[in-house]
Amino acid sequence: MLTHSLSLQLLSKHPSFSSSSPPLVLSNTPSRFRCQAGQTGFFTKLGRLIKEKAKSDVDKLFSGFTKTRENLAVIDELLLYWNLSDTDRILDELEEALLVSDFGPKITIKIVESLRDDIYAGKLKSGSEIKDALKKSVLNFLTSKGLKTELQLGFRKPAVIMIVGVNGGGKTTSLGKLANRLKKEGAKILMAAGDTFRAAASDQLEIWAERTGCEIVVAEKEKAKASSVLSQAVKKGKEGGFDIVLCDTSGRLHTNYSLMEELISCKKVISKVVAGAPNEILLVLDGTTGLNMLPQAREFNEVVGVTGFILTKLDGSARGGCVVSVVDELNIPVKFVGVGEGVDDLQPFDAEAFVDAIFS
Repeated sequence: MLTHSLSLQLLSKHPSFSSSSPPLVLSNTPSRFRCQAGQTGFFTKLGRLIKEKAKSDVDKLFSGFTKTRENLAVIDELLLYWNLSDTDRILDELEEALLVSDFGPKITIKIVESLRDDIYAGKLKSGSEIKDALKKSVLNFLTSKGLKTELQLGFRKPAVIMIVGVNGGGKTTSLGKLANRLKKEGAKILMAAGDTFRAAASDQLEIWAERTGCEIVVAEKEKAKASSVLSQAVKKGKEGGFDIVLCDTSGRLHTNYSLMEELISCKKVISKVVAGAPNEILLVLDGTTGLNMLPQAREFNEVVGVTGFILTKLDGSARGGCVVSVVDELNIPVKFVGVGEGVDDLQPFDAEAFVDAIFS
């Protein structure tokens, strides 16, 4: 048990874990740079492994976007017998299909007008060419700004990832699934139960800790300050040789300003323990809400500076176009998407795979 002002308790699910990670350095590296150089190499390799995994899990992504793909299947029917004289009617129906899938008015109009210009300029002469141009346009919205979809974990251990969001969006579950994925790639993970408002949150996270073989820090008494829990967890992560500390936080409405202020406190105490942390602040958004997620995303970003999105429940929604809208509107990358209820169904986001999944 950890002894401190809030009587936090460390629950070690796998005491056989070693207290330090093996060095990841070259022997001729100057000693004062050894730690940081080795850690940089570890996180770079981790990011690469996760990205490669995303490429190999295209089938999961494909099945996860079935409802959105079915919504957009009308586009194939429209373009199958396309001819120039029907251009305006077909583009109007294509516009409607994109709007229904929550691409949003701004993006939809840009896409449709670009296609219209290219068709009348003689650049697109068949249905298949229009379909390819449509896919290329959507991909361009996701990639043109050079946003990095892989986790940016810095060069110091432990890297710290804060998970934030509103109630019911799948925040704690997403943290558990992320821990599972990172641990499978060889990272030593410490969870921090910073959701001190919801009674069942710590219990839920402890179940995930046991399920994934990770260690966890929880508050021993009720109504502990989230900032104290997270501070002690990050200290434990630093002292115990952990690679990554995953910090859960209480779900809150973006309109509840006192709770939003608490996130600022959490961010500050973490940075005092590890300079430059948290490395990532991931906002969990419920994909079934579609474009309604934009106001909360803006507010969270203004308060704490969101570095990436986790979009959940997309397998149960036909509104997958919101992925494009949220990236374009806020210039923040989607890092992971939830495409099922299984422990492995939190998928690293890959723009090309996503476009192929919604436009079969």
